[in-house]
Amino acid sequence: MRGDPPENENAMGPTRVRDLSILAAVIAVVVFLVVRISYGSMPPLPLLAGIVLYVLAALEVVIAFVVRARVAGRQVGSHHGQLHPLTAARVLALAKASAILGAIATGVWAGTLVYLLSQQGDLAAAEHDRPGTIIGLIGGVLLAAAALWLEYCCRTPDDPSDDLVT
Repeated sequence: MRGDPPENENAMGPTRVRDLSILAAVIAVVVFLVVRISYGSMPPLPLLAGIVLYVLAALEVVIAFVVRARVAGRQVGSHHGQLHPLTAARVLALAKASAILGAIATGVWAGTLVYLLSQQGDLAAAEHDRPGTIIGLIGGVLLAAAALWLEYCCRTPDDPSDDLVT
C-alpha cells in the first residue's frame, strides 16, 4: 500500500557525496567565522598539521585493495584465510566514519583557507599559515575519497545499490 513505510526504512545505504559536501560546507562557514574572530590569538599552524589525513587515506586505500580482492574472489566467510563478515562490517563502519572525518577536515581547512586568502598581504602570519592549510585541505579531500572507495569495495558483487553519487 502507498501509506506503508518502505521495507528497508532503517537499512544503512551508501554514503552520499552530497551529504558529505553539505557537511563540509556548513563546517567551513562555521570555521571561517570562528577563525575570523579569533585568528590573532591562535598559534601558528604547523606546515604538516594535516599529514595524518594522508596517512589515514593511504591506509584505507591499502585496506580497500585487500577487501576488493577478497570480495571479488568470493573469499568472504568464517574459514581461515577468508575475510570474516564481522571484519567486513567493521571495515565498512571505518569507511563511513572516515568519510565523515574527511568531510569535517575538508570544511575546517577550507574555512581557514578562505579566511587566510581574504587576508592577502595584510598579515605575515596568514602567509605563513597558507601552505599548511592547503596541505590539510588536500588531505581531507583525499581521506573522504579513499573512504568512499573503501566503502564501495565492501559491496558484494551482486549488490544492486549503485547510487553512490546521488
